[in-house]
Amino acid sequence: MKFRFLLWAMGLLMARASRTNPAFQQQLRDKDLVFQMQTLDGKIARHFIVSGERVSSKAGTYPQPAFAIAFKDAAYGYTTLQASNKQLAFMQGIQDKHIQIKGNPALVMWFQGLMKYLKPKKKR
Repeated sequence: MKFRFLLWAMGLLMARASRTNPAFQQQLRDKDLVFQMQTLDGKIARHFIVSGERVSSKAGTYPQPAFAIAFKDAAYGYTTLQASNKQLAFMQGIQDKHIQIKGNPALVMWFQGLMKYLKPKKKR
């Protein structure tokens, strides 16, 4: 349940950033694709639609995503996405075969670059 909620919240944060954050919008420029995050068994999945410098998301799988990130299970996906060092957690998961990447790996790197724009702003 936590993993499903986290994916939903990521979609919400990306949608908001695509409307209000010029740096985030710049990263979306010239991108027209769908990517997906899911569990390996496909029981929990959410796809994210990037079009016209905007992001939206929908529950469920997409037939032909540009890339998909599949976690071994929901608990592992949740802890990986919540890790303080996400890049290290992803690399370790891929190495241990707990995370599978399907599709274009260059787009996965682009997606990881987007994540820095979703961090909450620190209060002064």
